[in-house]
Amino acid sequence: MSRAVLSAGTNVGDWTAHLRSVVDGFADHLVAVSHVFTTAPWGGVDQDDFHNITLIADGPYSPSQWLAFGARLEQAAHRTREIRWGPRTLDVDVISVTDDAGRVVVSDDPVLTLPHPRAAERAFVLVPWRQIDPDATLWTPDGMRAVDDLIDALDPDEVAGVRESGPLVGIGR
Repeated sequence: MSRAVLSAGTNVGDWTAHLRSVVDGFADHLVAVSHVFTTAPWGGVDQDDFHNITLIADGPYSPSQWLAFGARLEQAAHRTREIRWGPRTLDVDVISVTDDAGRVVVSDDPVLTLPHPRAAERAFVLVPWRQIDPDATLWTPDGMRAVDDLIDALDPDEVAGVRESGPLVGIGR
């Protein structure tokens, strides 16, 4: 058994349907799902705002299996990878995985680096995560850090730009 923290975002097409597909896809394993948060695009590409959720899931999966699970959902949403940080129908990232002994998986594998190498810098991941797990921590090269502390270290304008839009209809925490 492992626990995964996952982040999903979309800014192309029916964002509600895309995010719901992630919640439905992980439904048998969901522990919690955040409300939807809307944010300006990250990475300098001109595009529409993103709609993001963070999920916590438990299941009998390895980190690579969590990644494959998310990739199948992206494929079902006809995700293409044309421009780095560009528009997308769906993006599902594995942020962190804890193994069955409660240890955070740390890996520098180029296919799946864990924890996600930029998670500590991204308010659109951290703010929704804090909503569903106020005591969340993230392993960083400086050791375990409270998600609250990581958010406090970010540019306040970036944090303020993560706007809560409310729950997906019919989906609670």
